[in-house]
Amino acid sequence: MSPKSFRRERNIRTWPERARIFGPAILLSLLALIVTYHFVQPAPPRHIVLATGQEGGAYFLYGLRYQAELAREGIDVTVRPTSGSIENIHLLQKGEADVAFVQGGTAASVDAPALRSLASLYYEPVWIMVRKQAHIERISDLKGRRIAIDREGSGVRPIAVLLLADNGISSEGGTVLPLGEEDAANALRAGKLDAAFFVISPRAPVVRSALAIPDVRLLSIKRAPAYALQHHFLSVLTLPEGAVDLRANIPPHDTVLVAPAATLVVGEHFHPALAELILSIARRIHSEPGLFEQAGDFPSRKFLDFPISDAAKRFFNSGPSLLQRYLPFWAADLIDRLKIILLPLITLVYPLFKLIPPTYDWRMRSRINRWYKDLQAIEEQIEAGGPNSDLTPQVAELDRLEANVGRLSVPLAYANPLYTLRSHIALLRDEVRQGRQPKHQ
Repeated sequence: MSPKSFRRERNIRTWPERARIFGPAILLSLLALIVTYHFVQPAPPRHIVLATGQEGGAYFLYGLRYQAELAREGIDVTVRPTSGSIENIHLLQKGEADVAFVQGGTAASVDAPALRSLASLYYEPVWIMVRKQAHIERISDLKGRRIAIDREGSGVRPIAVLLLADNGISSEGGTVLPLGEEDAANALRAGKLDAAFFVISPRAPVVRSALAIPDVRLLSIKRAPAYALQHHFLSVLTLPEGAVDLRANIPPHDTVLVAPAATLVVGEHFHPALAELILSIARRIHSEPGLFEQAGDFPSRKFLDFPISDAAKRFFNSGPSLLQRYLPFWAADLIDRLKIILLPLITLVYPLFKLIPPTYDWRMRSRINRWYKDLQAIEEQIEAGGPNSDLTPQVAELDRLEANVGRLSVPLAYANPLYTLRSHIALLRDEVRQGRQPKHQ
């Protein structure tokens, strides 16, 4: 049969015929898809908990921005206020938070091998506010002074303890006080402190309010490069004269600071697609220039305490996936997860669908063509008999053959070869009756 005639017959198949042809292959493909789907990575969670910081603080406010951005992608985010980075790490370890803001430099004080970093987001300078009358010029001058280093659980405390220890100053004793940001600023204003440590974004209101206190100034770190060499998570920054308030000229001169970076941290099993989405949002939020940052400096794979996650590595190497650039998050994730099985499934199914039509065609034609063997056998019997032989049995066989073929049911596409067979049977019987009459009893 020529390809042209095969295509012509295939085109006149009815939908029930096509269902019989392709139905088993479709069912087999669906079954294979369902079975292999169980081996595909689960879908991302639709709800996550984001551990931030004190209400009104930079972490908390950024958390609200992430909450709004993720809500647009169908992810419900609970923004959980906390006492700070140390508590956030503990929440991640206990599974009570999925993502957390963690201040750089805090990992040294905890044992958390199962945590992974996504990115650093922005610099958080160490602001050491001192009373002008205290005559404090360097960190070593803080010995024996009344110092606020924030509460237990905050990220400020480990940094302050570290810098004090570098200068031989113990964080124990009655002169080192666990006061939070607002309490420390108020104590400075009231003259109850000689110095206070803040590790916070320059955009935080407490920075401006503390620097606006007439009796308070910002300490310039004399040996900032040495601290950065000792502690890899610290960077050296310069706050230009008047950068905080040009009219009041705050600070009154260029001030050198050291700064860890705010980071995003997750558990080691955090869903990679969700990690990629959060990093895309982080790029929108944190890539703009700031007081210390150039455009595009953040988010970054630098200044991380915990090992960077595999999803974050891929993001920083290649950017967002092609699917996430052009499709909604859930559609992109579904395709990304299913492609693992779709490619081999297509490799299997495509040849199957190519093989089924000719196989079906062969099966239908064999149902018709097998009767030609009987027809040929009858014809050979007729030819083997003499000119005057009794052909009544052969005519009866032809009648039975015609009856059997008449009961044969085939799709409409195969009506032509069926009618051809029936015409051949009728032709042979007519020739016998006309040329070689059988003898009747």
